[in-house]
Amino acid sequence: MHTDVERCVRAVRSKDARFDGWFFTAVVTTGIYCRPSCPAVPPRPANMRFLPSAAACQQAGFRACKRCRPDTSPGSPEWNQRADLVARAMRLIADGVVDREGVPGLAARLGYSTRQIERQLLAELGAGPLALARAQRAQTARLLIETTCLSMADIAFAAGFASVRTFNDTVREVFALAPTGLRARAPRSVQGGTAGALTLRLPFRAPLNPDNLFGHLAATAVPGVEEWRDGAYRRTLRLPYGHGIVALSPRPGHIACRLTLSDLRDLTVATSRCRRMLDLDADPVAVDDQLRADPVLAPLVDKAPGRRVPRTVDEAEFAVRAVLGQQVSTAAARTHAARLVTAHGEPVEDPEGGLTHLFPEPAALASVDSEALAMPRSRRTTLTTLVRGLADGDIRLGPDSDWPGTRAKLLSLPGFGPWTVDVVAMRALGDPDAFLPTDLGVRRAARELGLPSTPAALTARAAAWRPWRAYAVQYLWATDSHPINVLPA
Repeated sequence: MHTDVERCVRAVRSKDARFDGWFFTAVVTTGIYCRPSCPAVPPRPANMRFLPSAAACQQAGFRACKRCRPDTSPGSPEWNQRADLVARAMRLIADGVVDREGVPGLAARLGYSTRQIERQLLAELGAGPLALARAQRAQTARLLIETTCLSMADIAFAAGFASVRTFNDTVREVFALAPTGLRARAPRSVQGGTAGALTLRLPFRAPLNPDNLFGHLAATAVPGVEEWRDGAYRRTLRLPYGHGIVALSPRPGHIACRLTLSDLRDLTVATSRCRRMLDLDADPVAVDDQLRADPVLAPLVDKAPGRRVPRTVDEAEFAVRAVLGQQVSTAAARTHAARLVTAHGEPVEDPEGGLTHLFPEPAALASVDSEALAMPRSRRTTLTTLVRGLADGDIRLGPDSDWPGTRAKLLSLPGFGPWTVDVVAMRALGDPDAFLPTDLGVRRAARELGLPSTPAALTARAAAWRPWRAYAVQYLWATDSHPINVLPA
């Protein structure tokens, strides 16, 4: 979008928050870059430069605006609605792969050369993978400076910097303040946080309807791993350097996030995975406008706009749970999953009580005696085949997954039909166009709304909803009184 100068100027002049994260405005006369909704008086168009990423702004020598804090913008929705090389690379960078494995590790995961990845990222984002990761480290550093009492040396290494000197230089360059200056500007009440515990505000593009989003997560919560308590969805997180516990609560204008981490180096990854689970980088206006064009869906969209697709923080975990949920009720699926967690999950300490385990890794489940599983033989075969494939690396589910290739691999497994593959594509892989024409709830809603109820006819009718059919599913599900559609009390 940053190449459409006239459209960008209109967005800046109207201070339209919908475009935050789509592009950034660099002002040549001040050397500052802002989000489109910056409350400051807009500069003259001749003094504006529009860039596709914060990293590109920083590389061009611009520093972040202290007023609108552009580094806290929602992410671009492009990276969650595409499955090409650039989108997969951006999802991996957000998951901290460059910090942990370097650019060669990123290239190895994607199956391309480092030169090809750098060329494509530069062409589309104006910055290479190192610059994009550096911008992310700067954002993490600012967050730790302003919300904890950690020493600057501890923050430097927790944010992923190789040295305190690099940390100091980067913070000064990006924010035009020394780290101590950033901390002095932080609210006093926030600075009293304890090491390992953080309180964050996760931004999103309005509108956001929390009912089906948190209702789905709460209604399907696995005891010991997830719970709904005091208006917050809480769950354990398995992270690269340790584990964590997150509590997420919907608030006007943001999602309140409380994170307790065993290792602060996991902050960036934990935040990224929570944003992905709640689909916070979506563009609800674009989605709803497309679906509202259908006269059958228009009343549903107008009644409760801004529905998101509830996703996951762990793709392999969700695939296992999808198999456990085949042809059984939500309560039965939770019971099966809870038994696996109790028997094979890794115990964790929850300061608030209630959460007890991490969901078992595929390697742990691959060694389970299938005869001990209380489910039909055919489903036991499906589950054991899946976890073996995940443990061996034959099946890869993650931010770097190639959607068509992964679908084909899943369909080749015994017991994986279209419903299971599509629900994994929707909620684990994040495909915004995944569709469930055989789902009982979707077919029931279709009949009530006068839509075709047979899978083939409904799929043909749903062609007009592309590329947002996964969101159409959320609106169809919402016609039922199932607990997944209700925000818990």
